[in-house]
Amino acid sequence: MLRGCAVDGAATRLVPTSEDDLPLLAGWFADPGFVEHWGGAPLSREEVAAKYLGRRRPEVESFLVLAQGEPVGYAQYWYAGAAEGGLDLVLIAGARGRGLGPDAARALMNHVCGTLEWQRVTVDPAATNVRAVRAWEKAGFRRVPSEGEALLLEYRPTGGS
Repeated sequence: MLRGCAVDGAATRLVPTSEDDLPLLAGWFADPGFVEHWGGAPLSREEVAAKYLGRRRPEVESFLVLAQGEPVGYAQYWYAGAAEGGLDLVLIAGARGRGLGPDAARALMNHVCGTLEWQRVTVDPAATNVRAVRAWEKAGFRRVPSEGEALLLEYRPTGGS
């Protein structure tokens, strides 16, 4: 598994998080607007350090999303099996609505499907987060049946189901 490498999109660059990013991430994850659809509750500095810096678990890779060299969001991918897993992405308010979310999502999809050879990628945005659902769909994800009221979208590089 390749770890610790930057991932480039057309308008974004995703760089692995490090201890140096703690002040920035702690500020973001303490902001109710940033976490509105990401757990819903602000996080303490200690929770952010444990969850979102560097290699928090072998199956999760965490990134800062950069646009024109400036940090604009957080993204991660996580393994759910040998050739599949999920993505999560959140942007600061000022970066939303500019196409950066779909660009960062496509960059991560290219990485996990190309470099890591995943055959299935899933995301589970809140159904009420219409902007995020639209961004994932613009990036190539399609809705699939799921249990309960949860919304599940998937991407398969081969186009299969």
